[in-house]
Amino acid sequence: MKLKVKFVDFWDGFDEHYNTFVNVLSEKYEIEICDHPDYLIYSTFGYKNLKYENCVKIFYTGENITPDFNLCDYAIGFDIMEFGDRYMRLPLYALYGIEELRKPKVFNSQEALNRKFCSFVVSNGADAPERTRFFHLLSEYKQVDSGGAYENNVGGRVVDKKFFISNYKFNIAFENSAKDGYTTEKIMEPMLVNSLPIYWGNRLVELDFNPNSFINAADYPSLEALVEYIVELDTNDDKYLSILSRPWLNKSNYLDWQERLFSFFENVFNKPLNEQKYLSPYGYGKLYRRRLMEMYIAKRKLKKWKMVCNPCRWFR
Repeated sequence: MKLKVKFVDFWDGFDEHYNTFVNVLSEKYEIEICDHPDYLIYSTFGYKNLKYENCVKIFYTGENITPDFNLCDYAIGFDIMEFGDRYMRLPLYALYGIEELRKPKVFNSQEALNRKFCSFVVSNGADAPERTRFFHLLSEYKQVDSGGAYENNVGGRVVDKKFFISNYKFNIAFENSAKDGYTTEKIMEPMLVNSLPIYWGNRLVELDFNPNSFINAADYPSLEALVEYIVELDTNDDKYLSILSRPWLNKSNYLDWQERLFSFFENVFNKPLNEQKYLSPYGYGKLYRRRLMEMYIAKRKLKKWKMVCNPCRWFR
């Protein structure tokens, strides 16, 4: 079976010919990337999806965005919810090598204890005040080595993030924002190298990972209390190793995410064509989409006008 597919509004560098969706679906289907698709898969980095009406629209997000089912027929995201066969939860961390966590945890206790204190790797601090504040609070106890663009203190941005994190007992694994269900790769990257994550973000993260295997900021009344607990672990080797030795995953997990994703899509493709779409081409839903498109076009025109009137402003 051939599927005519188009990808739009994804991040810079996204390869529409080689990506998670194509790799999973290619096991059974022939994928044709074309400009007049039967299936549009789109994300959050643009508005081109609004131009497409005569196809099945499938939204995917790796960001803290709740799907708008007035704009898509189906969606894949972080939210913990049910919406018939139109929605699938697939947290971003699953795509970052969760299969490696299937293996039994093995580490040398002495080597684990002899590592440096704590790592921190983020590109932006302005959008995450809790993350920024915690970094400075913990740094009052000991230096936290920052290997990202934000607050870099190791002589430049690190090239290999996982290797960098592996050299530390702890890692600040704060999300850029908090929302139930929103768990990204932040918590899993230190897990992959047996560095103890200090996590903040998804209040329901225990549904994704064993809550006894990491430090959850939500368990403490304040960030100051969280710092006190980390100091306790840093000075109590037995307690630190006890936590580090626990399995990362719950019995219910996303090790089978590829099978889940394939089943989600297959459920769509196996329907009769006239039953695959949910968006109505009539009524207020169509008006809603048309108004968004008009706003997008007006915004682009305004931006072009401002660039012509004062081009230097857009290159500062």
